[in-house]
Amino acid sequence: MKQSIIFQRLEGLALFFVSILVYNNMNFNIVVFIATLLFVDIFMLGYLINNKFGAYFYNIGHSLITPLVIGTIGYYTDSRLLFAISLIWLAHIGMDRMFGYGLKATSDFKHTHLGQIGKK
Repeated sequence: MKQSIIFQRLEGLALFFVSILVYNNMNFNIVVFIATLLFVDIFMLGYLINNKFGAYFYNIGHSLITPLVIGTIGYYTDSRLLFAISLIWLAHIGMDRMFGYGLKATSDFKHTHLGQIGKK
């Protein structure tokens, strides 16, 4: 495995744990966290249309941009709900990256910026 991929996976691990720590420190409901952690995978439904649309839709939900914007809005508007959603979303992305599930290429679901998923 390339060193850059190892570092990106470690970043995912760090993002996952820091998101959990902040979520817990804010006294948000941990049951809600566990129950909704995988909800972000709804963005995989784009693959029901085709690989190209699926990759774009998946990447919208699995890039850091959207949850960071939501978290920033939540922070500056004192919306605990938006801030909690952003932390759960960031934890999900961190967990995915930690396990090697990266942003998708349009060619195939198994082709990601962290390499190929599964056996070659």
